Amino acid sequence: MKLGFFTMPMHPKEKDWRVSLREDRQTFQLADELGFVEGYVGEHATDPEENITSSALFLATLVDCTKTMKLGTGTLNMPNHHPASTAANIAMLDHLLNGRFILGISPGALPSDAEVYGNFDMQRPEMFLESINHVLKIWESEPPYDIIGKYWSISSARTHIPETRMGTIPKPLQRPHPPIVVTAVTPFSPGITQAAIRGWDPISANFLLPKWVNSHWTKYVEGCETGNRQAELKNWRVAKTIFVAKDDQTAKRYALGEDGPYYHYYRSLFSKLKRRGALGVFKDDPKIPDDEVTLDGVMEKLVIHGSPEKVTQELHQLREVTGNFGTLLYAGVDWKDKELAQNSMKLMAEKVMPQFD
Repeated sequence: MKLGFFTMPMHPKEKDWRVSLREDRQTFQLADELGFVEGYVGEHATDPEENITSSALFLATLVDCTKTMKLGTGTLNMPNHHPASTAANIAMLDHLLNGRFILGISPGALPSDAEVYGNFDMQRPEMFLESINHVLKIWESEPPYDIIGKYWSISSARTHIPETRMGTIPKPLQRPHPPIVVTAVTPFSPGITQAAIRGWDPISANFLLPKWVNSHWTKYVEGCETGNRQAELKNWRVAKTIFVAKDDQTAKRYALGEDGPYYHYYRSLFSKLKRRGALGVFKDDPKIPDDEVTLDGVMEKLVIHGSPEKVTQELHQLREVTGNFGTLLYAGVDWKDKELAQNSMKLMAEKVMPQFD
């Protein structure tokens, strides 16, 4: 099992944006120094708490201050970007990173983002598929382009100059394209099956109960069999909310305390999902009424915390439920206490992970 990093950073709304951006960058730098194999960052244009507005732009700031870890969009919300712009910008980013790039994609889940981008009343899953199909078509084609779609049409036929190659959208360094991953947030996600058929790989979200995470491997295998490819555990990534401290008492106080960043993360997430009627991800049984789902109960089930010994034991217990997987993605939260936050990552890399080698 390898160690990676995944963050949809949830910062206090009153926190100076410059500070949270600097700390998010430092988190990736530290992860790289500690030997994390890959790191992903999400994006939202209209959420003051999840305030990375462009995952690709954020990753571009890490090109020279990370050395070995692969960096991924987690995720690029495809309906909110023109496919030609996505194809060109991601190709450049892949070159800037010398091929250390993973393309994480999704239809986008934040309603306010969808509204400001003008696709709130549209079929975003359909837009998502058209967008990624256009991007892949651009990368496998030569100009002039003539790509016709329901939502976007892309052409350079009138302006293409063969001698100078004017009208050419660049291709990524990795051919035919960077690895593609999708994040699954629901039990028995059919999207995983469809992704696997196309050669893409899954990330299981950190806020899904372990019993449902297990279902993702089943759907991935189904897709691989249909797509005539081998289902390999190394291609399955599972995100998990973890806090490691020198002792169990400190870990519990910081991880479960109402004034802590972990509580802030799940309180914000709980509120957003409840408003959208999407608390099902937190339920052991879909028939449980929403009123019986509590924030404290969710945190007890989803946040692994403790000394390195306790965290190691709980991760072994997690894998007994989910089955083995290739990469554990340590989920990032706000750095309310910088020393504790950094030390948790260090203990995770230096004390916990060696127990899984």
